Order: sequence, then structure tokens, then C-alpha cells
Amino acid sequence: MNNTETKITIFTDGSSRGNPGPGGWGSVVVESRKLKVESSETFVTELGGGEKHTTNNRMEIKAAIEGISHAPKGANILVNTDSSYVINGITKWIYGWKKNNWMTKAKEDVLNKDLWMRLDASMQSKKVEWKYVGGHIGILGNERCDHVATAFADGVKPKLYKGLLSQYDLPNILDISHNEVSLMKKKSSPSKSSAKAYSYVSMVSGVIETHKTWAECEKRVKGTKGAKYKKSFSEEDEAQIIDEFGTLLF
Repeated sequence: MNNTETKITIFTDGSSRGNPGPGGWGSVVVESRKLKVESSETFVTELGGGEKHTTNNRMEIKAAIEGISHAPKGANILVNTDSSYVINGITKWIYGWKKNNWMTKAKEDVLNKDLWMRLDASMQSKKVEWKYVGGHIGILGNERCDHVATAFADGVKPKLYKGLLSQYDLPNILDISHNEVSLMKKKSSPSKSSAKAYSYVSMVSGVIETHKTWAECEKRVKGTKGAKYKKSFSEEDEAQIIDEFGTLLF
């Protein structure tokens, strides 16, 4: 089989109980293989794993590495992730990091350098496209990866599926069109002056984290020299702030 005919859709997610703390990652690889001239079949492979001491961001990157590494050379790959950190890192920030020999503006090693280098290497000889999908809005692939990741983070090894899509518990995993309305509703939020915070984004010593409450964010940044923080009002707003902070890393 010519691998250029291999089309692969990957869903990924990472989780950690504490930051750092025990964590897990999950990937679902959906591969369409051309068997004959006018025949093809779709296969599903679930991947997952855990670590005792890690961070959410490291698990997000690890999920992408493992999913892409599973694909053969020459494959056309679409990676769906709810991590703006991963997408910004691999499509924007990485060029500056490589140019500066994986060093930040402060002449320190890029955070998670080992995993970024592995992710970069995993993409060689493959055509990879990245797509941001909202987390916890009913996208089947994202929800399944979240279940696998959190299970491993909790020390539970879930049963991972490998086989035909037609026999998979989530046969409609590739259909995310029905979630478009939900996503648009989340983006059409009220004015910022009256809206509640979606999250808080902080950056301390080059490490970007997101927090669901101001108390968590304040605890991290209070009294810390050079700390940056900002309130977000939606998933899209959060992604933009992470992007903004990320430009300061190199």
C-alpha cells in the first residue's frame, strides 16, 4: 500500500491530578486504509498511558506524540486537540525555539524541551494538520480521550479498543458537525464587562498555566516577580491569551 493514500484522524487529550501530580494521556487514531482500487476500510486504535509525576501540558504533548508516531510515513494526518498550548507550540513558537537552539529569551531551556523535540521528530515525513476543538462540549473523540487520560491519571487502566470502526462503541466519532452549534453558543458570550470569567491564565518563570478560579491564579502569582496573569471569557479568549504569553517565551 502506498502510504500517501493513508488518511488518519487523531483525537488527543491529557490530564493531571495536580500540576504537577499523577497524570495520563489518551489518543484515538482513526485510519482509513485503501485495500483495493475501489475498496477501503477504517480502523480504530486507542492509545493511552500514565505517569506518576507530571503536568497537564506534558500529557497533552505526549498524547500528540504517541498518536502521530502510530501513523506510517507519508500519511496525511489531522490532529484534533483542545490544547491551545500544543497547537501554538508546534505551529508557531517552535520556529523561534529551534532558531535559538531550544533556548528562551531568558537563555533558559524551553519548558518541556524533550517532548517538543520528540513531537517535532514524530512529524517528519508526514503531512500533519492541527485543529482546535472545544473540550467538554460533546465531541466524541475528545470525550473518549479525556476518559482514557483521566483514568490513567487516577491509576486505573482502561480497556483500549483496536479494530474496525464499524464495531467500535463510537462509530460516529468522525462526525463533529453536530457540535458546531454548541461551539458557536459558547463563543457568543455577553460583553466582557458583565460576563463571568471562563478562566485565568498565568505565566511564572516561563511556565503557562490555566486556572478555573481567581483564588488558584492569585496563589500562584502573588508576590512572584515577573509573573503575568490575565482573565479570559471564553475558550477562544483563553487560547488568544496563551498565544500572547507564548510569544514572550523566545
